[in-house]
Parts: sequence; C-alpha cells; structure tokens
Amino acid sequence: MVEQKNSNVASGTYTINADNFKTRLKILYSHWTENCNDLWGSSEVITIATPPPSEDLRYLKSSALNIWLVGYEFPDTIMVFMKKQIHFLCSLKKASILGGLKGPAREALDIEIVIHVKTKNDDGSALMDAVVRAVRAQSEVDTPVVGHISRETPEGSLLEKWAKKLNNENFVLADISNGFSDLFAVKDSDEITNVKKSAYWTSSVMKLFVVPKMEKIIDEEKKVSHSSLMDETEKVIAEPAKIKVKLKAENVDICYPPIFQSGGEFDLKPSASSNDQSLYYDSTSVILCAIGTRYSSYCSNVARTFLIDANAIQTKAYEVLLRAQEAAISVLRPGNKASAAYQAALSVVQKNTPELVANLTKSAGTGIGLEFRESGLALNGKNDRVLKIGMVFNVSLGFQNLLTNTKDPKTQKVSMLLADTVVIAEKGPEVVTSTSSKAVKDVAYTFKESEEEDEEELGDIEATVGDPNTLKTTLRSVNHEMSKEELRRNHQAELARQKNIETARRLTAAGSGAVDNRGGMRSSGDLVAYKNVNDVPPPRGLLIQIDQRNEAILLPIYGSMVPFHVATIKSVSSQQDTSRNCYIRIIFNVPGTPFNPYDQNTLKFQNFIFVKEVSFRSRDPRHSSEVVQQIKTLRKQVASRESEKAERATLVTQEKLQLAGSKFKPIRLSDLWIRPVFGGRGRKLTGTLEAHVNGLRYSTSRPDERVDVMYANIKHAFFQPAEKEMITLLHFHLHNHIMVGNKKTKDVQFYCEVMDVVQTIGGGKRSAYDPDEIEEEQRERARKNKINSDFQNFVNRVNDLWGQPQLKELDLEFDQPLRELGFHGVPYKSSSFVVPTSSCLVELIEMPFVVISLSEIEIVNLERVGLGQKNFDMAIVFTDFKRDVFRIDSIPSSSLDGIKEWLDTTDIKYYESRLNMNWKTILKTITDDPEKFIEEGGWEFLNLEASDSDSEKSVESDQGYEPSDVQSDSESDDDDDDDSASLVDSEEDDEEDSEEGDEEEEEGKTWEELEKEATTADREHGAESDSEEERKRRKSKSYGKSRAPSGGNFSKRPRMR
Repeated sequence: MVEQKNSNVASGTYTINADNFKTRLKILYSHWTENCNDLWGSSEVITIATPPPSEDLRYLKSSALNIWLVGYEFPDTIMVFMKKQIHFLCSLKKASILGGLKGPAREALDIEIVIHVKTKNDDGSALMDAVVRAVRAQSEVDTPVVGHISRETPEGSLLEKWAKKLNNENFVLADISNGFSDLFAVKDSDEITNVKKSAYWTSSVMKLFVVPKMEKIIDEEKKVSHSSLMDETEKVIAEPAKIKVKLKAENVDICYPPIFQSGGEFDLKPSASSNDQSLYYDSTSVILCAIGTRYSSYCSNVARTFLIDANAIQTKAYEVLLRAQEAAISVLRPGNKASAAYQAALSVVQKNTPELVANLTKSAGTGIGLEFRESGLALNGKNDRVLKIGMVFNVSLGFQNLLTNTKDPKTQKVSMLLADTVVIAEKGPEVVTSTSSKAVKDVAYTFKESEEEDEEELGDIEATVGDPNTLKTTLRSVNHEMSKEELRRNHQAELARQKNIETARRLTAAGSGAVDNRGGMRSSGDLVAYKNVNDVPPPRGLLIQIDQRNEAILLPIYGSMVPFHVATIKSVSSQQDTSRNCYIRIIFNVPGTPFNPYDQNTLKFQNFIFVKEVSFRSRDPRHSSEVVQQIKTLRKQVASRESEKAERATLVTQEKLQLAGSKFKPIRLSDLWIRPVFGGRGRKLTGTLEAHVNGLRYSTSRPDERVDVMYANIKHAFFQPAEKEMITLLHFHLHNHIMVGNKKTKDVQFYCEVMDVVQTIGGGKRSAYDPDEIEEEQRERARKNKINSDFQNFVNRVNDLWGQPQLKELDLEFDQPLRELGFHGVPYKSSSFVVPTSSCLVELIEMPFVVISLSEIEIVNLERVGLGQKNFDMAIVFTDFKRDVFRIDSIPSSSLDGIKEWLDTTDIKYYESRLNMNWKTILKTITDDPEKFIEEGGWEFLNLEASDSDSEKSVESDQGYEPSDVQSDSESDDDDDDDSASLVDSEEDDEEDSEEGDEEEEEGKTWEELEKEATTADREHGAESDSEEERKRRKSKSYGKSRAPSGGNFSKRPRMR
C-alpha cells in the first residue's frame, strides 16, 4: 500500500489513500476519454469483475486495477465505471471500506459512487438488474458498448451470473485489455519507489542468501536438490529478517517460485520449475538461478548464470550474452522504440558469435509492474511502442541449448540466462538490481589448476577474454579446505597491496603546502575603545571603572584614567592577604608570549613597549570582588560575540529554504528536542521538524529558535529507533558547518524520549506481578512503539521525497545502525555503544557524537591486542593525513573477531599491534618523506607478523609506545576541536587555564629532566607491567648496589612486544 500523504479513508484496519485515489481516478477517466476509440474499444461503460481469492499465483488486470486505484484487492467484487457514476457490487464488509470514497470521487470528478450490498443468502440478481438499469439510463443509444477484460474467465457464482447477464442483455461487449496495459505502463513516483524496494529485496536475496548458500554446497560437496533450494529461498523471501534486511514481511511476496536449474535440463521461461535433481557442479557445469519478488504488489526480477570450471566456449558465450544484455539496456531511453532493445542485443551476438544467433531468445524481456509480464511492452524485434519515462522492464536475455563439446552428457548441452529490472529515467536507464553482480569474475568459479587439459582451456579463455585472473577462485582447493581466518588473511593481504598503491598515488600527487589554521581573532590594531577623547567618561575618583557600552576598562595609572579595551585583557583575579588588603591583578595579552593568540600585527608593533601586568590594592573586599566579576562578565560577553562572529565568517553560504507551500504539504514530525541545544537561560522547548522542497526546518515557538538543514548539505542521514535506549532519533551529518544558536556544528540531531526517567521513592521492591507495574510497562511499551512508528513514517515519506528526480542526484537515504555489529568502547571520555551502518561508524546517543565515513578511512590499527588482555584499542587513520587519528579505547576483547570480520567485509585494511602507536609522529614522518614510506613497503611496517621477525629494525614500534592509561594527543585534540562545543564554554576554559598556568609555564622542569627522573624511578621501583619475580630480583640486587656486580653490566629489561 502506498503511504498516504494528506488524507485517508479508514475503516477498521484498512486505510485507503484518498489523495492517491483522486489522482489516479482522474488519470483513469482522462486516459479513457482520450484513447476511447484506439485502446478502450469505443466503450461507454467499463465493467471489472475481480474473482474470488485463490492459492495459485496469477496476474489479473482486474486485481491490478484494484491495487492501483484503491491500494487493496477486492475479490468477488464487481465494479462498473460510467461517465457520471461508479457502481460497486460487493459484500457488506467491502462496502464499509469503499463507502469512504464517495467524498473523494465527488471532489475529483463530480462522480457519484453507488454501492450495492450483497448479503450472504442473496444471489445478487436484483442488484445486477439495478446496475443494468443505471447503465441504460446513462446511455444515449439502445445498444451501449460495454468494455470488459475478455481474457479473464469468470470464477464463482457471482461473476458467472454477471457474465451471463451481460451476454443476455442487448450490449455490445468490447475487450479493453489494451487500455489497461497502456494505463499501467507508465509508473508514477510512488510506484517507482515500490519497484525499487522490490528490486532491492530481490537482489539482496540473490547476493546475501542464494550465492553464499550455493558456494557452501559446492565447497562442502553436499547433495542438495533444486526443489530444496527453491523451498529454502522462498522461506527467506517471506521473512526479510532472516538475512537482516529492514523490510516488513507483510509487504513482500514471491512473483514465482524461485528457479534453480543445472545438470543439462534447462527451461528459460518464468513458468519453469525446480526439479528434484541434485545441484550439479562438476567441471564445465552451468547453474541457473532466477528470483522474482513483489513489494506492495509491485514485481521485480533477477536471473544469474554461474559457471563451474568453464571451458572456452562457455566463457565466450557468457561474455557475449553479458555484452548483449548491456546493449539492450543501454537503448532503453525515452523516445526510442521497444524493438531497439532486441535489435541492439542481436547486433552484439551477430558481430561476436554469429553461430549463436539461433540459440538467442526471441525476446529481450517484457514490461513489469503490478503484472509480472505487462502485455504490449514486449522487448521483441516487432514492437514499435515508444518508450516513456516511468516505464519499467524486466530485461531478460539468454542462450538456449548451447553445445559445449564436453564428454560429460550433463554438460554437453547448457543454457544461460541473465535478467535485471530496469527503470527508464529522465537521464537514461537505471538498473535497480545492479547490487547482484553478474561480472565474469563474480560468477565464474574454477577448481582445477594442475591438469594439462584445464591449462589448455585456460589458455583459450585468456586468448578470448583477456585475463585468466578474472575467474573467481572458490572457497575450496583440491587438497585442503581454507578456514575462515585464512580467507580473511588472504583478503587482507590483497587489501594491503591495493591500499599501498592508492596511498602511494595519493601522496605523490598531493602538494606539500602547509595550512595555517590560525586566525579568526581580532588583531590588536583593530581594538579601539574610544575614537575621541571626549567619549571617555568623566572619572569618579581614582577607582577602576567598567564602561559596558564601549567595552572598555578605565584603570588609574599615575593619577590618570587610562582606557583599555576589554579584549586586551587575558585574565583578572583577586586575592586577600592577612592584613585584609585586597589585590586585583590584571594580565594583558602581549605579543610574543607563549600561548598568546595569533596576532597578525605582532611584527608591525614589535618595537613597541607593552604593559604586561598591573596590580591594584584595595581595602574594600566587596568592591574588589565586584570589579573582578564585572570585568570577567564583560570579557566573556565580548569574547563570546567575537568568537561567534569569527565562526560565522567561516561558514559556507547555504541556499535559501524553499517552503512547500502550494507544491505539497510539508512532511511534519512534532514534539522533538534538538542537539546541540539552543543557547539562552530560558526554559527549553520542543519543536517541529518539517521537510520542505529543498531542505528541513526545525523551529520552536520562539521566533529566534530555528534551524534550516539543506538537503544538498546532508552528507549522511541516520534513523535510530529506540530499542535499548531511551530516545528515538534522526541524525544528520553535514558537509559544511551550520550555526545552531551560537554553536558551530556539523552534526544536528532531533530526538524524542520514549519513556520518562523516573525514580521510585519507597523502600521495598515491587512484585513482578504487580498489576500497576504491568500496566505501566505496557503503557511505556505502547508509547515507544508509537514514537518509533511515527519516526518510521516520517523517514519513509522523506525517503520518497528524496527519490524524486530533482533530488535523486543527491543520493540521500536514511541509514539505520546495525546493532548486531555494534561494540562498546570509549571514543571520548565515557563508554559508549559504537555501531556500524552501511556507510559509517557512528555513536549517536552520547555527546560529542561519532560519525566516521568508511570511505574516508585509510586503515584501522587494532592496538594492545594480545593474550591475557581484557580489552584493546582501535586507531582509525584517515585518508587525509592532516586529520588527527581517531581513537576508540577500551573495547572488550570479546568483540575483536566481530570487528575484524566487519572490517574485512567492508574492504577496510586493518592491522594489529601489541602497543599503542604515536600516530602524530608516524604521520609527520610519512608526510615529510612519502618516497621513503613507499619504498619501505608502505603500511606493512604495522604488520604484526613481519614486525615480530624484524622487531629491532622497526623504528616506528620504538617511537610508537604510549602507556594505555595516558590520554593520547589525538584524543585531547578531538576534545578541544569538537565542533559542537559551546563557544562560551571554551572561552571560560581558556580563561581558567590561563589563570592557573601563567607562572608554571616559566618555572616548570624541562621534558629531558622529567624523562630522566622517570627512567631512574623505573630502575629503582620497576614498572607496573613487570612480573612479581622481576620486582623481587630488583629488590634483592638493591641491597648490594654499592658494590660493582661481578658479572659485568646488568641485563636489560626485555623489550615489550
């Protein structure tokens, strides 16, 4: 059922989309009027009789019209369409649903709906007479032309009686099948969305279940029948959760029973069946798999051919078939004729293998939609139908009964088939089942490698195809089976080779220009407290004055009031001595001092003399504390304003939001909170998120609390329903920063709390059978389900909006975290549950958020991995070496295998090490001398096996040691550079740090001295990682340390590996 947009008609559990009904009713009558003579048999009346339900799979135009027009199939129902009336003859239950369409029909075309209710004991004769009288009353002739679907045989007593009634009356009956074929040929955006979801499900079943299942059968040499494979695949199609695909089971179904064929018996028709013979996978065998599924009654189809130890004839035939199908798809463009597809495929076969023309199927496919084969849209050589945007085709092409010159009778004659679902879009054909690969390297399996016969065949293939390495190696070999770990290791070795090549190419092409990230601060030359002496306020005695309006501080110096702009003040503090004297100490920003903000005018004023610090004494503690507080407050306000201004200056200009207005009603989700939150001291308010033409808008009842998120600025969109969490959320990770209040951020989140956080006050523990407790749990569960459902509806409707042609190129779709792949870790300061998605690694519950695009990852290094370790760390290195390495610490060791499997599946190269690495030093070394990095093997210095054999030569391992309990540089930098942090908060932190650390900067010990002290302490007391025996040995030797040891020098402590 297509999701309703504006209004609906509901009856019980059934809901009809009223807007959809009105739109399609107009299309039906318009098409009927415009093509009445050509396609509708000059009919004045259209009668549709939908047969009773059946267990058989069948495609009827009457059922298709029901679903297309009202969203449901109404079996055992008669519909009669006239120019000014629509009559329904049906049961009481169906009448209660269809009765709600009277208003929409009147609004759409001023048509009256008349419903005739048939009771159980009524044969319907009287009701039929009433319908016939209405037909004659509206007809201008004595013998009206009544259109019906002649190919559909009446079933059941009601429909048989109706067919007899039509034949006995003085009516001229005309077949209107062509009219419905043309009506259903072009799909609207909602229909295209259903086709795409169906195609996604079909290709997912092929890719995630059928291919792995077949590989396992061949690998383990099992005997499994085609019919058994068909039954297992059909069960998977009925339950998407079995292969972890997020589709509702009630929306999916099969188009036909899955087809598996091998062993010389092939039938390329969709009506073919899977026999009880075992899957045949000996040398030169061919396996055909075809799967068709439906989503919300819309069909899609995919078929693949798998080659086992193929010879030259089979390989060349498959390659020609693949090129022929691609040629047929390429000409499916608006304005071309349907016959062009078959002609393009035929030309490829005639050019490359003319001897196979006789084996080519006589059609390149058919139209597909509510019907699996739409009549009038056959892709054969004779169909001159003009193609239009919105048409959908099942492009199916094959070779029947190929002779392969083999000795095995089961492989002497084989067939091949390729089928894909293709949507004709404005820019050309779109293959919506492309996720199921049909490339030679993914469908050709080879087992034999040592026999001379096979070597000759592979030579022939190389001469024909090009590269014999394109054939896919299977999961087994002749003498041994490869374990899962060996497969992963082989894949990782290949990834390492590819990654080193990519990194070398990128480093050699990249420039070495350094980027100066400093700036944004106002220079000292820009700070003006007063433009004119007359603007200075009159002095009130020799007291410190704060001028809020001009943002200045007036200090009494040598009997005169000297103004200073508040931005020149670095810190201000007060303290009291034993004589009750209070001292106010003001420190200024002076160019050239350590940790001073970058000032462009430093060189310009380098010969000037600056005031670094002033102190004042007061005998009034209250006055001194007020002065200090007022200066701090004013400084904080100015700093916050200037920082926000600097942040806004770096923002990328966004396009203006186009409100939905007359185009469509905005998609709305209410009662949401936002993170990061708006500033201000007032009570926080919930807001509403609306989807408009080119962006989203979140707003509260306050006019200044509004955030616009443009679709073009969205990099990733996430929907995370509440399962074990307290909130359901929508999260947007952006390309460019935006301002939320006074915060600059790349991450915006909208969420709703699914349950209230409460604490029961009272002593005893409540019983699990307490009725109040049970009722409360049920209420919370219902609230959570409702919120999740509301969010899901919003996400589905926005996904449909993003699928429209004007937004399709943005390639936006809500991604959902895969909880089963998640793991616990510490990305910042607290433990969180980090979850992968299809394109990212995210943590969206705790702030600051974690959103890492998998496409931006260079490598992943798993650190502190070893026996006896309870947890390990993950270091993520980005392709942009200027970005800090992101760390996730303290991951439980039980998650190690799962993480390695996920990284390998997503084609991310990972390494393991026993120590933490100093990544800043490593990346600096790489960027300073990329040629040396490439010459020494690239990232292979992280290979644990290689470093074990050559540990003394590994400079990086020595430099990379970092104690696990010390916070890494990258982690601290991430905290400082957090985009979502408040600008005001960061300014306060800088102020506190500067006040506490002014004197320590100049008086602290050097790093060399601290390192020597640490080394001495280690020698005397031993490190924490030393064993108990080592510490006892040191302790016993410390008694005689005044004497020189007789055996030479002490032995060094073993190097940690």
